[in-house]
Amino acid sequence: MLTHTSGLPDNRNVDKDSLFYLTANDEQNFAPLKQADTLNFEPGTKWEYSNPAYNGLALIIEKVSGMKWQTFIEKYIFQHAGMSHSKITDGAFPQKGVAHGYRKINNHFEQYDYGEFPTFTAAGNGGVWSSIEDLRKYVLAMKNCAFLDCNTIAFSQKVWHPQKWRGENPPSQGFSWFVYEPKNDNEYKVINHSGGQGGFHAHLFIFPKPNITLIWLTNNDVSLTPLIMNPLIDLGYLK
Repeated sequence: MLTHTSGLPDNRNVDKDSLFYLTANDEQNFAPLKQADTLNFEPGTKWEYSNPAYNGLALIIEKVSGMKWQTFIEKYIFQHAGMSHSKITDGAFPQKGVAHGYRKINNHFEQYDYGEFPTFTAAGNGGVWSSIEDLRKYVLAMKNCAFLDCNTIAFSQKVWHPQKWRGENPPSQGFSWFVYEPKNDNEYKVINHSGGQGGFHAHLFIFPKPNITLIWLTNNDVSLTPLIMNPLIDLGYLK
């Protein structure tokens, strides 16, 4: 589920039932998957990004830990990393300290976040409200192995190669992270992940060598990823 090779189908009717999904939590987002009678493919053979898989993982952690997903993240990640200005969705939009998301319609910006965009209330697949400074602390906490042992963190940032792989392209996913492994001494390893939700976009790049991290957050629905990716490709950081 962390490498998006589970084959779980995303059979939620978000477009047809958008009013329900405006307030649907992780359990309600994952429930339709339990009604499916087939997988999209045999686990470990192909790759398909699955947001509901993260909802399911959050529910698993709640069962195993005996605490809410939000409490678990705050206790075992935010506090260990010193992320004092980060929150995780637990119902409604935070009342203060966060920007609203917007989209541009007919040359006019309109609000496009909680209450306007479905699945915003689900926390397992992207309910974190944070800042560039707190995300910098998160990256430092990973480097210092502050909330997991170093071997587990290193393993999560390596490409996962399933034994039964039949995908058209080679695997490029670690445990949640997208990973580019260098092919020669002139290339750099790149660990990254992007995300978009309603009127928000974000991207985080980690270059272990030469120890560079790039983070950008924006509260409109226009992705800036090409503006970041193209210069990195030109400089030889990405291929």
